[in-house]
Amino acid sequence: MSKLEYVYVTYIEATPEKLWQALTDGDFTERYWYGHRVSSDWKAGSAYRFAKDGASTIEGNVISADPPRRLIYSWKPCVAETRAEGLSKVTFDLESRGKVVKLTVTYDELHEGGKTFRAISGGWPMVIASLKSFLETGRELPPDLPTCGAKETADA
Repeated sequence: MSKLEYVYVTYIEATPEKLWQALTDGDFTERYWYGHRVSSDWKAGSAYRFAKDGASTIEGNVISADPPRRLIYSWKPCVAETRAEGLSKVTFDLESRGKVVKLTVTYDELHEGGKTFRAISGGWPMVIASLKSFLETGRELPPDLPTCGAKETADA
C-alpha cells in the first residue's frame, strides 16, 4: 500500500520559543485545539496524549524533540473508523524568519485512499489557523467548528 504525505506551511508572528510552548503545553493546546489538552514530558520515546473532557482523543510517542526547532511524534487516528489505518507521523519544523516563524507541519506515513488523509486535510488547516490566531491576537477561532476531521469523515 502506498504512503501519502500532507504538508501545511504558515507564518506566525511569534518567537520559536513561544510557538514551541503553544505546541507542547496543555494550557495552550486546550485553547486553540478546541478543548484538546496535550500532556507529555516531550522526551524521545515518551508517550504523549491529547484528551478532551478527560477522555483520551489522540495518543502516540515522541519520536524526536529538538526545542524550539523540531518536534516529531507518532499519531494514532482520533476518529474510530480510521484506527485500522494504523500509526502515522507528524513533524513540526519551526524556522525563525525575523519577527515571524515559518511553521511547516508534515503529516506522513498516511495510507493512500484512507480516511485519515481526508480528515487531516481539513483538520490541520483549522487547528493551525486557530493556533496562529491565538498567538497573534490572543483569541483562538470559534469553538463551534467541527474538529479532528469530523465533517470530512462524516461525509465519507
